[in-house]
Amino acid sequence: MAPSSKAEKKASLDAAAWMFNVVTSVGIIIVNKALMANYGFSFATTLTGLHFATTTLMTFVLKRLGYIQPSHLPVSELLKFVLFANFSIVGMNVSLMWNSVGFYQIAKLSMIPVSCFLEVVLDKMRYSRDTKLSICLVLLGVAVCTVTDVSVNTKGFIAAFVAVWSTALQQYYVHFLQRKYSLGSFNLLGHTAPVQASSLLLLGPFLDYWMTNKRVDAYDYSLVSVLFISLSCTIAIGTNLSQFICIGRFTAVSFQVLGHMKTILVLILGFLFFGKEGLNLHVILGMMIAIMGMVWYGNASSKPGGKEHRSYFTAINKPEKLNGLSDSGELDDKV
Repeated sequence: MAPSSKAEKKASLDAAAWMFNVVTSVGIIIVNKALMANYGFSFATTLTGLHFATTTLMTFVLKRLGYIQPSHLPVSELLKFVLFANFSIVGMNVSLMWNSVGFYQIAKLSMIPVSCFLEVVLDKMRYSRDTKLSICLVLLGVAVCTVTDVSVNTKGFIAAFVAVWSTALQQYYVHFLQRKYSLGSFNLLGHTAPVQASSLLLLGPFLDYWMTNKRVDAYDYSLVSVLFISLSCTIAIGTNLSQFICIGRFTAVSFQVLGHMKTILVLILGFLFFGKEGLNLHVILGMMIAIMGMVWYGNASSKPGGKEHRSYFTAINKPEKLNGLSDSGELDDKV
């Protein structure tokens, strides 16, 4: 295949992977918002456990059908990943509970500079001036359209600090583990989803009771609410998988920067489906600034020297295991 054809194929697959993540992420946010706002199902941690349980079932079926090949991930690496991921989930929920919405949004925005720091320190990544400025423009735009009241307290700050660092480490680790152990997205999900599901379903009801003072077993389940929960779990399979595919194809920083497109879409869809309260010139201006920053970032980071390693990562696996990565990568592409 000619180099230009390979580049076009990669660009098409990158765009498809990104659209897959955008559609599933925005979809699950809208469904969860309707589930919690309209049907009072406020058990976020338990719901996340159900998401990973459904994802585990999907990976089990694919293994039985032979679509996922056997792979190896050391238990120590698996436990570290699950620790980061679960602290991210719980930390975000607690941060939203203890902080104002404005400070919560600021904390979410700070994930980008933290992810940049991790890539610079751990991967020896270098960013061009334009790439840095485009990231700042994205942060400014999202801050303009999402940050309103800002108040902070000690325990809220600690929760936000834990949430930000654990999320950044979890997303960095997705990329790191896929490279180091030659794992495709399906393989990595097959290792991590069962452990996350069991731990969150075990601890989730207690954490949700602590945060909401309501018991998940005492919730008044109806046919419609169960259908919404099932829909949320089904979409979560795509959300979890597409996150791993995107971070594997790009990096945690690119995933965070371009991920704010989902923030913009959620705001727009929220105004369309849940009322136009809060939609004003201030918000529209912020959206436009953020979108310009994302376009600039995509252009700047793709140029030579826009974003590059100072040293190259060397996989520890043997050549025959790299063939497994090719198979897994092909499966990711087919999704």
